[in-house]
Amino acid sequence: MQTLFEVDFRDFSRERAEEILNRNIMEFAPDMTDKSFVLKLLSSVLDRQGDIDRIIEKAAPDWPLSKISNVDRGILRVGLYELLFADKKEVPPKVAINEAIEIAKTYGGESSGRFVNGVLGSVYKEMGEPGKNESGKKKRDDKFNLPYEKMPVERLGGAVVYAKKDKEYFIALVHDVFGHWTLPKGHIEEKEEDDKGTEREVMEEIGVKIKAEDELGLNEYIASDPEKGKIRKQVKYFLAKGDFGELKLGSTGGLDDVRWFRLQDILELNFYNDILPIMTKAVSLILQKSDKK
Repeated sequence: MQTLFEVDFRDFSRERAEEILNRNIMEFAPDMTDKSFVLKLLSSVLDRQGDIDRIIEKAAPDWPLSKISNVDRGILRVGLYELLFADKKEVPPKVAINEAIEIAKTYGGESSGRFVNGVLGSVYKEMGEPGKNESGKKKRDDKFNLPYEKMPVERLGGAVVYAKKDKEYFIALVHDVFGHWTLPKGHIEEKEEDDKGTEREVMEEIGVKIKAEDELGLNEYIASDPEKGKIRKQVKYFLAKGDFGELKLGSTGGLDDVRWFRLQDILELNFYNDILPIMTKAVSLILQKSDKK
């Protein structure tokens, strides 16, 4: 879905798609041992995209394709390919629909889950609801159905990086391919301290050496790894001071820009909802530090 989003958003050629997919695999699923399934799925979706788009237009006549968000469009393309053209033994119809809905709820807007459910459900009914009475479970479903408390935990560290220039405070932010400004972050190694790991990862991601000062909070989200199943990803955020200088975006996939913003200008930016409390606390601490000087 992420690869299809980027190809669609940037209007990239078919030839760039596999390159983007390989980059996303390196970033988000480096332990994947068998790429053949996702490579085949991407190629197949692109091969059938014209047919799939016509089906979307018929199933959602009130929503021209150009008015559907890029995220929802990508999810529908994958879901409809699996529903209509994939091997039903490999991906049962109910599994294709349920997975598409869950992805839409996680990465789309407030109504994305309902919208995707409506489109796929409409097509499913037109197909005669094949496999309606089957359990719809995959062979490797166990690790994808672990209860929350048994999911493996992966530690990450992120930072609100601030610097002072000409008596003004600035914050360094990264921009992702989904159109949001967010915070630099990365994976903390097994025996690494949270603050040291965060300093290292942020340096690699934006090219600025920082010093972690204050803890800002902990965010957690659940991600699905094709090999490991569902993982609880815990991100500990710090307020970190750096020197105002040139920013250089690292090779991290999913990001396309990095900039310094004046403290007063960040209010106009598009943030994820779970980042807003972190930013609010960080700004408060920066202003307190400023008052003490």
